[in-house]
Amino acid sequence: MKNNFLSKTEIPETLPDEMREMINEIKRSPNQEQCLGISYEIMTGRYRGYRLRTFTRFFQIFTFDVKELWNKTGFMHCHNMSYLMRILLVESGFFNNNDIENKWTLVWYISPHQYLRVKLNNGEYINIDIWGATHGVKFGEYAHGFH
Repeated sequence: MKNNFLSKTEIPETLPDEMREMINEIKRSPNQEQCLGISYEIMTGRYRGYRLRTFTRFFQIFTFDVKELWNKTGFMHCHNMSYLMRILLVESGFFNNNDIENKWTLVWYISPHQYLRVKLNNGEYINIDIWGATHGVKFGEYAHGFH
């Protein structure tokens, strides 16, 4: 299994029960846009990005166990939030793995930051930045510069 923060971590076959329950709720969405919105609300309600903790909890960037990640709340590194979001979207059945791109930018012009770029059936793209929501980044945007 490929596990790193520079590429897409594979979606595991087994997911935590609570996560599976959330996915079953997301599957009831009427369309892709609603699926994205519900998934975004779930993720921003559970996780948040903290600037200082990004550095003080550096070694957590190597955590890829989906059960361990899902069972946490509060602070999480951006790439782990993206990984969990991608699982929700792909497992919902509204998106496939190829519809979701890991994108990178710099926050404060020095700190690497990952967000997702999601392709809709109509060919449009929507940026999803769970970490950035804590810092005022709105749905459809991503953190960069001095966010």
